[in-house]
Amino acid sequence: MKLTSPAFTNNGFIPKKYTGDGDDINPPLSIADIPPQTASLALIVDDPDAPGRTWVHWVVFDIGVIREISEKSIPGKQGTNDSSPRNYGGPYPPSGTHRYFFKLYALDTMLALGSGSSKA
Repeated sequence: MKLTSPAFTNNGFIPKKYTGDGDDINPPLSIADIPPQTASLALIVDDPDAPGRTWVHWVVFDIGVIREISEKSIPGKQGTNDSSPRNYGGPYPPSGTHRYFFKLYALDTMLALGSGSSKA
């Protein structure tokens, strides 16, 4: 699978609009090459450079088999993150440059989890 954003390049800077310093909305994402047996998708956005531990910015699961996640949207059930109870929490590092990983998973089932579940 391939996950990209029309808003920024891989290893590029995330525009302010999508950060805690800006509008704090999720960026648009494009999904390609989804495996044929996929029943749902899950997305985790995190920051491994946060002091002390990996900081979770967004957990979304039970996403249908879609090719686009629109800006400022909720494409599935949202899990608990470290920024806010269940919403996208844009990058807002305390200092220095941080990397943000957008990890997409193709699943062969819908998850039997309620909103607010953790990424664990």
